[in-house]
Amino acid sequence: MPAYMVVQINITDPDKFAQYREAVPHVVQSFGGRYLTRGAQVEVLEGRHDGRRLVLFEFSSMDAIRQFWNSPEYVKVKPLRENAAEIDVWAVPGVESGHG
Repeated sequence: MPAYMVVQINITDPDKFAQYREAVPHVVQSFGGRYLTRGAQVEVLEGRHDGRRLVLFEFSSMDAIRQFWNSPEYVKVKPLRENAAEIDVWAVPGVESGHG
Protein backbone atom coordinates (compact mmCIF):
# COMPACT_ATOMS: atom_id res chain seq x y z
CA MET A 1 0.00 0.00 0.00
CA PRO A 2 1.45 3.40 -0.88
CA ALA A 3 2.46 5.80 1.85
CA TYR A 4 3.07 9.51 1.83
CA MET A 5 5.62 11.76 3.45
CA VAL A 6 4.31 15.28 4.00
CA VAL A 7 6.76 18.11 4.65
CA GLN A 8 6.02 21.69 5.63
CA ILE A 9 9.05 23.92 5.54
CA ASN A 10 10.12 27.48 6.17
CA ILE A 11 13.48 28.15 4.51
CA THR A 12 15.61 30.44 6.66
CA ASP A 13 18.89 30.27 4.71
CA PRO A 14 18.17 29.86 0.98
CA ASP A 15 21.81 29.48 -0.04
CA LYS A 16 22.52 26.69 2.43
CA PHE A 17 19.16 25.01 1.75
CA ALA A 18 19.93 24.96 -1.98
CA GLN A 19 22.66 22.41 -1.26
CA TYR A 20 20.12 20.13 0.45
CA ARG A 21 17.57 20.63 -2.32
CA GLU A 22 20.17 19.52 -4.85
CA ALA A 23 21.32 16.45 -2.89
CA VAL A 24 18.08 14.94 -1.59
CA PRO A 25 16.16 13.95 -4.79
CA HIS A 26 18.68 11.23 -5.67
CA VAL A 27 18.36 9.71 -2.19
CA VAL A 28 14.56 9.83 -2.31
CA GLN A 29 14.55 8.12 -5.71
CA SER A 30 17.01 5.46 -4.58
CA PHE A 31 14.41 4.34 -1.99
CA GLY A 32 11.59 4.29 -4.54
CA GLY A 33 10.16 7.64 -3.52
CA ARG A 34 8.90 10.29 -5.85
CA TYR A 35 7.82 13.89 -5.52
CA LEU A 36 4.11 14.54 -5.99
CA THR A 37 4.42 18.25 -5.30
CA ARG A 38 7.40 20.37 -4.39
CA GLY A 39 6.80 23.87 -3.10
CA ALA A 40 3.82 24.63 -5.32
CA GLN A 41 1.40 27.39 -4.38
CA VAL A 42 -1.16 26.13 -1.86
CA GLU A 43 -4.74 27.09 -2.69
CA VAL A 44 -6.79 27.36 0.49
CA LEU A 45 -10.28 26.00 -0.04
CA GLU A 46 -11.27 26.26 3.62
CA GLY A 47 -9.48 27.16 6.82
CA ARG A 48 -5.94 28.54 6.87
CA HIS A 49 -2.51 27.80 5.49
CA ASP A 50 0.45 29.13 7.44
CA GLY A 51 2.43 30.06 4.33
CA ARG A 52 5.10 27.37 4.57
CA ARG A 53 6.24 25.46 1.49
CA LEU A 54 4.59 22.08 1.09
CA VAL A 55 6.37 19.03 -0.29
CA LEU A 56 4.59 15.71 -0.78
CA PHE A 57 6.34 12.41 -1.53
CA GLU A 58 4.94 9.01 -2.41
CA PHE A 59 6.69 5.80 -1.37
CA SER A 60 5.62 2.18 -1.79
CA SER A 61 4.97 1.72 1.95
CA MET A 62 5.47 3.14 5.43
CA ASP A 63 8.43 0.81 5.74
CA ALA A 64 10.02 2.35 2.63
CA ILE A 65 9.66 5.81 4.20
CA ARG A 66 11.33 4.59 7.40
CA GLN A 67 14.12 2.95 5.40
CA PHE A 68 14.72 6.21 3.54
CA TRP A 69 14.54 8.39 6.69
CA ASN A 70 16.95 6.23 8.68
CA SER A 71 19.31 5.33 5.84
CA PRO A 72 23.00 6.22 5.97
CA GLU A 73 22.50 8.01 2.64
CA TYR A 74 19.86 10.37 4.05
CA VAL A 75 21.62 10.78 7.40
CA LYS A 76 24.58 12.10 5.40
CA VAL A 77 22.43 14.62 3.45
CA LYS A 78 20.24 15.76 6.37
CA PRO A 79 22.83 18.13 7.94
CA LEU A 80 22.69 20.25 4.78
CA ARG A 81 19.31 21.55 5.92
CA GLU A 82 20.23 22.13 9.57
CA ASN A 83 20.13 25.84 10.40
CA ALA A 84 18.77 26.42 6.89
CA ALA A 85 15.11 25.57 7.45
CA GLU A 86 12.40 24.97 10.01
CA ILE A 87 10.70 21.72 9.06
CA ASP A 88 7.84 19.46 10.06
CA VAL A 89 7.66 15.98 8.51
CA TRP A 90 4.85 13.43 8.74
CA ALA A 91 4.41 9.95 7.29
CA VAL A 92 0.94 8.61 6.60
CA PRO A 93 -0.24 5.36 5.01
CA GLY A 94 -2.39 5.56 1.91
CA VAL A 95 -5.74 3.89 1.39
CA GLU A 96 -5.75 0.36 0.04
CA SER A 97 -6.94 0.12 -3.53
CA GLY A 98 -10.70 -0.44 -3.67
CA HIS A 99 -11.24 0.99 -0.19
CA GLY A 100 -12.53 4.53 0.17
